[in-house]
Amino acid sequence: MSFFPCPDPEAGDHAAVDQVEMLIIPRTSDIGGLEVRRALPTAKRRLVGPFIFFDRMGPALFRAGQGLDVRPHPHIGLSTVTYLFDGEMTHRDSLGTGMVIRPGDINLMTAGRGIVHSERTPENLRGKPFSLSGLQTWLALPESHENNDPSFLHAEAGNLPEFSEQGYSGRVVIGNWQGLKSPVAVPTDTLYVDLRIEPNSACPFQAGAEERAAYILSGALSVSGTRYETDQLLVFRPGDTLDLVTGDEPCHVMLFGGETMESPRHIWWNFVSSSKERIEQAKEEWRTGKFDIVPGDEEEFIPLPAS
Repeated sequence: MSFFPCPDPEAGDHAAVDQVEMLIIPRTSDIGGLEVRRALPTAKRRLVGPFIFFDRMGPALFRAGQGLDVRPHPHIGLSTVTYLFDGEMTHRDSLGTGMVIRPGDINLMTAGRGIVHSERTPENLRGKPFSLSGLQTWLALPESHENNDPSFLHAEAGNLPEFSEQGYSGRVVIGNWQGLKSPVAVPTDTLYVDLRIEPNSACPFQAGAEERAAYILSGALSVSGTRYETDQLLVFRPGDTLDLVTGDEPCHVMLFGGETMESPRHIWWNFVSSSKERIEQAKEEWRTGKFDIVPGDEEEFIPLPAS
């Protein structure tokens, strides 16, 4: 999804308490009728592991005749990860990919040296009301992969390992979790887990990943005795095993993180790179039409922002 212009999310008013290193309250914007909450990047926290961008999309209800239309736009130096809880989205890209993503599926589009894609509501949904809810995140690529050829991977929900323990259950989207391994391959150690915790229960969060965070999608969590609410991002202190504890209501949370990036990353619009010069080059390439087109979606595109 295209990077939208809005102020950085701000850290919450709570001081970092015990195992929670930082609390981030996302900022909200509207993209064509879809409310989006951006939690990363912020001025105080740019990445958690390879995650340099974290957007909560919806939940939103579209009326008949409405739909999401994110026109073709470019990316470099990152992988986009699209994961839905409700609704459908059609992905097309300059590799010739045409794919409908459904709840529980994962789309992993690796830009490398450059790719163009669009995201739209499938035509079969536009004639009736429908809902859309999900996440879109970006993974910064290690320097050794920043200029690789672009690629695309789609994994259906049924191919992702699921777990169910006393008090909690979920799906391993990327990485390893409690002995389960996702088939989705990425070039750095990455964790991405869809977790649901039952009322008055607890889920242990082991200290395996070098950097870890949790985004509360619904419900509330207590960590080290402090309660955190829906649409809050918790960044955890490295090295701790901690318990995610619920009260009288269930909680839906996305766990994520991974190894620390080996060098800083620059981000401008839809471009991520370890090199400012490469970003300037990508700007010129998009401005002058040197990126590839998206077959089946050639008529529109998002212009390069003025600043």
